[in-house]
Amino acid sequence: MAKKSSPSATRVKQKRLSPEERRQEFVRKATEFFSEEGFNGGTRELARRLGVTQPLLYRYFPSKEELVKEVYRKVYLEPLDTGWEKLLTNRSHPVRERLIQFYEAYTNVIFSRKWLRIYLFAGLKGLDINRWYVGVVRDKILTRIIKECRFEAGLPAQAKPSATEIEMAWVFHGGIFYYGVRRYIYEMEPLQEKEEMIANAIDGYLAGFARVAGSEAKRPVVRSNRLNAATLR
Repeated sequence: MAKKSSPSATRVKQKRLSPEERRQEFVRKATEFFSEEGFNGGTRELARRLGVTQPLLYRYFPSKEELVKEVYRKVYLEPLDTGWEKLLTNRSHPVRERLIQFYEAYTNVIFSRKWLRIYLFAGLKGLDINRWYVGVVRDKILTRIIKECRFEAGLPAQAKPSATEIEMAWVFHGGIFYYGVRRYIYEMEPLQEKEEMIANAIDGYLAGFARVAGSEAKRPVVRSNRLNAATLR
């Protein structure tokens, strides 16, 4: 007759996590928690979900705000450090090709129920992380796209983007973002595959940019009265 093993012998020994591993585990679970419960969820319930005490959670994150900031860094900022800016600025490739590659990589990150729900919850709560991220998108993505489109059109690339250029870029970028909202938040079946949608959105944006850029280039330079008067002397 086979000898029965004792519960202690069959118990799976759990790996002891290092402080950094435990911290990252807390961030991962907090991301899941906030994506489901929103930011009204308290640290007491979060600690219960983590299977730890609230004081232990506070040893790693002294406040809920600190934990939210770390979730923001992990979910929103860290993916931006994966070479996306270099991809956008690689002028050995046409700008259309670069935009397609960038938005395919970008949407691979943000097109998930977890990412989108956290972003929308943060906006409804009025948290700073939305404003921070909007600033990052404007300064690191949209402004760079505008400069690269200008360069390819033979226009001064370093000039500050105009209000028209920024708004056009937001409409373009926001349209791609909303495709993900419809698919992963509203759970609507998309009319096009993501790759086709991205290519069409980019073609529409580039056509509009070319029209606006052409209008800007044809606009006459208006000199001040002082300069005009000086040239008449």
